Amino acid sequence: SLGFQDVLSHGRTSPVTSYKKIQGWSSDQNEWNEKLYPVWEDRDPRWKDCWKGGRVTAKLDSDSPALVGSNVTFVVTLQFPKCQTEDNDGNIIYKRNCSQDPPASQDQQLYVYNWTEWIDNCGWENCTTNHSHNMFPDGRPFPHYPGWRRRNFVYVFHTFGQYYETTGRSSATFSANTANITLGTHTMVVTIYRRGHSAYVPIARARATYIVTDKIPIFVTMFQKHDRNISDSIFIKDSPITFDVKIHDPSYYLNNSAISYKWNFGDGSGLFVVSSSTTSHTFTLQGNFTLNLTVQAIIPVPCRPVTPTAPLPTSAAVTSGASSNSDFSTAVESMEDNPDGGCHIYRNGYYRTDMSVVEGILEVNIIQMMNIQMTESQAENSLVDFVVTCQG
Repeated sequence: SLGFQDVLSHGRTSPVTSYKKIQGWSSDQNEWNEKLYPVWEDRDPRWKDCWKGGRVTAKLDSDSPALVGSNVTFVVTLQFPKCQTEDNDGNIIYKRNCSQDPPASQDQQLYVYNWTEWIDNCGWENCTTNHSHNMFPDGRPFPHYPGWRRRNFVYVFHTFGQYYETTGRSSATFSANTANITLGTHTMVVTIYRRGHSAYVPIARARATYIVTDKIPIFVTMFQKHDRNISDSIFIKDSPITFDVKIHDPSYYLNNSAISYKWNFGDGSGLFVVSSSTTSHTFTLQGNFTLNLTVQAIIPVPCRPVTPTAPLPTSAAVTSGASSNSDFSTAVESMEDNPDGGCHIYRNGYYRTDMSVVEGILEVNIIQMMNIQMTESQAENSLVDFVVTCQG
């Protein structure tokens, strides 16, 4: 029998054999129902006929990079052959005025897959031939939330030796917590099946890389009045520059955190610590400077239980010192007590860039205008020479 690892790894076996469990995921050592979910090799000719009208492709995206402990979200979208689209019932139909064989009447709909008819005729859930089809490859039944019968695709995601199953329509979205995912760059693979009369049919695969980091992902934009090209990192002396910091936190993991911004502009002005994501600075010297920014987040987390120690003998002298419990000492390194009795951890993000500060013309004023008499022949020449003299 085949296991999920055999089906989803596609011949790529990881050298790591043990993983921390991702919340809500299952081990890929579980058995795969090959009868209900047939497995095809990449060059199997059946791929050419698995979908009416052409091949379906899948696009997999994520909102990575993700700070460890936050959620990373994946979105997979099916891209159907030309002229095909999904209707409100989840059926696949031909777009009007697009298909080569349009319906005879404008009220008639030409179906690619009329799954609604399958469900209505058979009941899908109660049909004697299909009563066992509403289940995932590992045998777990489909969740019966509203509209579940109209979800005609099964998505199986695989990463880190574990898998996640869900049903959906032409797109599916899900999030995974990264607390137990190793730092670094990883690969997420998704395999998609469509509903069939007697079994599910594989139609597409997709993969995407995602990053889990312990550094807060940050992006900094700079703005200076009269600067037409911010991207060249050249700024004008004695004119304020506005710095705006964006933290990439799509799952709002840092919402309840205390965040500070530590600026060092590299011009000898010192270290500035602010709580706002926007600040401004004016360089009063010319030259090349290196900007350094550290963003620090103090994140509240549940406190780990401390294993009670045996009471000391009454005759023993009580001395101050660190606990000998190794688990507790490890926790102290990454977790500290808050004044209110809670615990928190620190996460930092870093940004560094080189800047050039030069003398600049802040504004130009017209101080004198002269009328010049022109001949008719000179008027035909549209070119005019201007002489600009700078003073100061």
